[in-house]
Amino acid sequence: MTLISPAKTVCVIDDDKIYIYGLKKLISIKQLSPNLMEFYNGKEAIDFLTDPENLNSLPDIIFLDINMPVMDGWGFMESFVKIKPQLGKKITIYMVSSSINDDDIERAKSISDITDYVIKPISPDTLVELFRLAA
Repeated sequence: MTLISPAKTVCVIDDDKIYIYGLKKLISIKQLSPNLMEFYNGKEAIDFLTDPENLNSLPDIIFLDINMPVMDGWGFMESFVKIKPQLGKKITIYMVSSSINDDDIERAKSISDITDYVIKPISPDTLVELFRLAA
């Protein structure tokens, strides 16, 4: 398996450090991206995205958890929709959750800026496919 070209910058927004560690390992093993950033809640990520100094290091793909402290995935999406026009870059967002609640799935699908809803844990094959779809 080789890097899907061009290399994507990946952002993981999740408060579960063990999950982030596992996802980073999987991305590394599958050689999907050498560039990975992590945030433990939506507010940290929004602060990063809105900082003009970070304009050249915006992610291509975001893996977004729903349930987090400070600002959850829904709050992140509300803020993201407002700042998206200023970013000047297409960012693919996958909402990733262990929730199989139909309300969560339908709510995510109703937000046009969310590309897909993915149930945790993400299998290696699914991860590779998500990167292909975002290419």
